[in-house]
Amino acid sequence: MTLQQLKYILTIVRCGSISEAAKQLFISQPSLSSAVKEMEQEIGVDIFLRSSKGIALSNEGAEFLSYARQVVEQAELLEQKYMNKQPSRKLCSISTQHYAFAVQAFVSLLKDLNANEYECTLRETRTYEIIEDVRNMRSELGILYLNAFNRKVIQKLLNENDLRFRPLFVAEPHVFISTAHPLAAKPIIEIEDLDEFPCLAFEQGEYNSFYFSEEILSTRTHKKKILVSDRATLFNLLIGLNGYTISSGVLNQDLNGEQIKSVRLRTDDHMEIGYITSKKVNLSPLAATYVGKLKSIIADFGYPIISEEDELG
Repeated sequence: MTLQQLKYILTIVRCGSISEAAKQLFISQPSLSSAVKEMEQEIGVDIFLRSSKGIALSNEGAEFLSYARQVVEQAELLEQKYMNKQPSRKLCSISTQHYAFAVQAFVSLLKDLNANEYECTLRETRTYEIIEDVRNMRSELGILYLNAFNRKVIQKLLNENDLRFRPLFVAEPHVFISTAHPLAAKPIIEIEDLDEFPCLAFEQGEYNSFYFSEEILSTRTHKKKILVSDRATLFNLLIGLNGYTISSGVLNQDLNGEQIKSVRLRTDDHMEIGYITSKKVNLSPLAATYVGKLKSIIADFGYPIISEEDELG
């Protein structure tokens, strides 16, 4: 086993495929596949599960990856100290539901990053894909919410994939509408007030279950409903069609403009928003810093942060 082989594995996991990793490593795909196979035979473990849909980390591969990352990081520290080698580019990958505060934290992370080079990824994506990204370690953490309706289903899926949910805060559901919306002056909106307006929701693709919806009250019947795939489109439709969507209420005007406002929705439901991680791998320092940024931004909005003691209690 060589340090180069370990770096190959890390690159494959980060890219999500052998073909893309081969391009970034400037070697042929057959050569990279062969190097991985040789190492799997040497250690007696199938690091990757291979199928017609591509590759995914096996359970043993996830454990191996945690050790590989530590070895590569320690080797780079030695090279920096004794060989005056420049630090490698900083790497961090996050998957999240469509939350403005997740983007704001990412912006803050990169602004404060003291590095000559970095390669960071922020995926605003579907709920099931967030779980898959973290399971396959394409992302170090994923941001989503649990509530009374989806908790059992999501938690079961997390347990089956050796993932842990770490709560950040409990959000009181709000409605995002345009500042020109007929309901914009209300201090609190009743769910029945919204019946005549288009409901906007993020589509969930192949896994279009109510349990994977980003919006609470997902089983409610709507006269008008529009599914979208990105936040910019959703906000444009909020403005253009007097539509609405239900979310956490944490909205950043610097990033989202001043034409959208957040109004409290009267409901007994709530959203416990947090992040998921692999039970087998510790967060990198950069990902841990990102979590700190999340907590700081959420606290600035007035939401109490759930501490580890509260979580355990």
